[in-house]
Amino acid sequence: MNMHYKTKGTCSSAIDLEIENGKITACRFTGGCRGNTNGLARMVVGQDARDVMTRLRGIPCQGDTSCPDQLSRAIEQYLRQAQ
Repeated sequence: MNMHYKTKGTCSSAIDLEIENGKITACRFTGGCRGNTNGLARMVVGQDARDVMTRLRGIPCQGDTSCPDQLSRAIEQYLRQAQ
């Protein structure tokens, strides 16, 4: 299942995410700081989705959220919808 998550409060506007058997298989940010979002996306592919969600939750940037925090929220929503 592929999910398109609209971010809130960040320079990126969306995250496309796929998770199979609890592992992140694809992650792509739309917009944002290209080097940071591409690096983050590459780092999380192959990782346990719940671990990534926990590690990235609450990281601030230009306010009370960030691209990593929004990714954690996207993962949470994805996992809720997959149940």
